Amino acid sequence: MVHRVAVIGAGPSGLTSVKACLDEGMVPTCFESSNDMGGLWKFKEVSEPNRASIYRSLTINISKEMMCFSDLPIPADYPNYMHHSKILKYFRMYADHFKLLKHIRFQTVVKSVRQRPDFSRTGQWEVVTEDKDGHEESHVFDAVICCSGHYTYPNLPLKDFPGIETFEGKYFHSWDYKGPEDMYGKRVVVIGIGNSGGDIAVEGSRVAEQVYMSTRRGAWVVRQVVDNGLPLDMKYNTRIVHILFQLLPINFFNWMVEKRLNTMYDHTMYALKPTHRFFSQIPVINDDLPFRILSGAVIVKPNVKEIRGSTVVFDDGSMVEKVDTIVFATGYNYGFPYLPSSVMHKSGQRVGLYKHVFPPNLEHPTLAIVGFIHAFGAIMPQAEMQARWATRVFKGYKKLPSNQAMIKAVEKDTRDIEKNYFVSKLTPLEVDFVSYMDDLAGDIGVRPNLLWLFFTDFPLFKRVLWGPMTAYQYRLTGPGKWEGSRRAIFTQFDRMYQPLKTRQLKFIFLKYEK
Repeated sequence: MVHRVAVIGAGPSGLTSVKACLDEGMVPTCFESSNDMGGLWKFKEVSEPNRASIYRSLTINISKEMMCFSDLPIPADYPNYMHHSKILKYFRMYADHFKLLKHIRFQTVVKSVRQRPDFSRTGQWEVVTEDKDGHEESHVFDAVICCSGHYTYPNLPLKDFPGIETFEGKYFHSWDYKGPEDMYGKRVVVIGIGNSGGDIAVEGSRVAEQVYMSTRRGAWVVRQVVDNGLPLDMKYNTRIVHILFQLLPINFFNWMVEKRLNTMYDHTMYALKPTHRFFSQIPVINDDLPFRILSGAVIVKPNVKEIRGSTVVFDDGSMVEKVDTIVFATGYNYGFPYLPSSVMHKSGQRVGLYKHVFPPNLEHPTLAIVGFIHAFGAIMPQAEMQARWATRVFKGYKKLPSNQAMIKAVEKDTRDIEKNYFVSKLTPLEVDFVSYMDDLAGDIGVRPNLLWLFFTDFPLFKRVLWGPMTAYQYRLTGPGKWEGSRRAIFTQFDRMYQPLKTRQLKFIFLKYEK
């Protein structure tokens, strides 16, 4: 019987895992290497090794209603797209509300997680930690949840850029970027066109002499603000849209979305058009980038071929001279250095996990990976759902299939991912947000029953089907039911509108006389 659980990391995935353990009557101990919670969202002026890092101006590109946990709405007066400082306040609010702090041991690094000698009988793990004074301690836990994220180890592929050793200026990974202070009056090349690369190019272009953005494959660029000023995800991340995706060919939606995006700004004309279709990879979400390109502040270039001193040469033969700074927005490697390699099942280019949570080759399902997921949706509700499911498995309420069946399911997932998405060593995993959430919710017993709602609560049915896919839907029924979930769904647009009510408007109707 699982009783004591080690949770590694006190970011959003770690916090919701601690809460899920408590909800199931288990005793969690969370080990956090820094002196505060928040993980990625805890800003520090100097990046620390083996920790995620963000820049000073970072604002999340997921709206607040879509990113919050299922049983604690973000305050109504918080902006829809929040600065990292507001996000950290919310996580502290969450920890205080559910009394999680007493279960977190700060400034404690996990050195190793190993199966106990009697693992085949007990399923237990030995966790070795080190405190801030360098003292090591060994613990025994019935289960372990790893929540160390995948933005920790910067990928700096210098070998792919011949001549980098001759570069006369400064180069660094976006992991080290904090702000544009060192770009004033400089000529800057940003390599990579993901969300970080786009943000850094836009911010740097406001102070630099010139910013060049180099991309190997291009990208689809979408806006955070869509029709009638609504947040992008609240309008389009809905169940009805998901149902349409199941009924119609994906290429129809690719064509439709690409046509609409090109109506706003022609991706070919802007030199952005990618080599992949829209739904094959998560797009760049950036309202400012097209204007910075249109104004000439950002110039899009192809892949870098080589570097000669202060000159950067691109694949098309064009060159940029007198470059002062190169920023590598080239993604992250992932890994779990504290785990033995034998517990991880390799599948294609990714770590193969059953339903992206459990290693499929263990004798006992007492090790879970939470938050190691990628979708066009917020990580917080996905991690919460993973934690709720994992803890139900720990308690024995949900039995996993045999190892052979799980490995077979993992390999099928890998084939499906490689078929439907553009994957690489750095982005080996992507899932459909609604399908994945509903799959885990079905296992837990918390998936909303649309037919039942249609007959018993039609106003709620309409909001669950047509409204945004907020996590409150998964607290309407079943284990962990929250009495406030229905009201949270009915008031989600009120909370969206609230921070915009900053000026009282009087509507004046003028009467024109002939």
